[in-house]
Amino acid sequence: MEASLKEKIEKRTKEVEEILYSYLPEEEGYQKTVISAMNYTMRAGGKRLRPMLMDETYRMFGGTDRALIEPFMAAIEMIHTYSLIHDDLPALDNDDYRRGRKTAHVVYGEAMAILAGDALLNYAFETASKAFRGTEEDIRTARAFAILTRKPGIYGMIGGQTADVESEHREIPFEELLFIHENKTAALIECAMMIGAVLAGASQEEVATVEQIARKTGVAFQIQDDILDLTSTQEELGKPVGSDEKNEKNTYVSMKGLEQSGKDVIQYTKEAIDAFDSLHRDYPFLRDLLLYLSGRKK
Repeated sequence: MEASLKEKIEKRTKEVEEILYSYLPEEEGYQKTVISAMNYTMRAGGKRLRPMLMDETYRMFGGTDRALIEPFMAAIEMIHTYSLIHDDLPALDNDDYRRGRKTAHVVYGEAMAILAGDALLNYAFETASKAFRGTEEDIRTARAFAILTRKPGIYGMIGGQTADVESEHREIPFEELLFIHENKTAALIECAMMIGAVLAGASQEEVATVEQIARKTGVAFQIQDDILDLTSTQEELGKPVGSDEKNEKNTYVSMKGLEQSGKDVIQYTKEAIDAFDSLHRDYPFLRDLLLYLSGRKK
């Protein structure tokens, strides 16, 4: 990755994190322990990919109203973080480290980690609702809110997670694995970019194209994640490696092999970029960001 792109991503990540942190609740009252667990995981760092993609898509379509987009940016990262807290629990992936630090259930206990995940999901919707202001933009806000509630749910991320859990310890067809990747991983990326487009006033056709861009990018992202789980180290990734094999999970690599998986990352990325170029939007940073995701090393 070019130094200039890396610097831009790092700069934008810091800017996004300042926005996210401004929406975190105060750690006070009788419920301060669960709020502490929420904030501990939200402040654990990471790529901040979803809110960044949302914001860049919003900017690409001409969006300028920060009070409209920022609550949704915070909300989608809260939803992503709640999913990670629950993924790391002993009943699912049973991982003790995430982003280079101990996971929530290790620090706060399983019960509080479950509650923290639940709380982040609810707080995400409370945060997103701050974008409603009784103005003509509320139609866009309502469409964005509908995407925010559907894509992480049973017809998106949770649906994919359910299929993932039920696929363990058995052979599954490739179509089922693709369903898992398109929903467990790609749905939240679709959610981020679609909301950015909708809030900026993109046409329905443009929003549909953005959905396809995000889906292809999300699948490429997950395939690369499967590859890194086999080829990288815990120090490089900041989380345990080999979890998929330990939990007897079906992965893209286990079905297609390393070489073909690498080729498919390139193909999915090409299809995403071709769709992006069809929008005829001169927005090189988002295009470069999509390309970077497929070649990442952590």
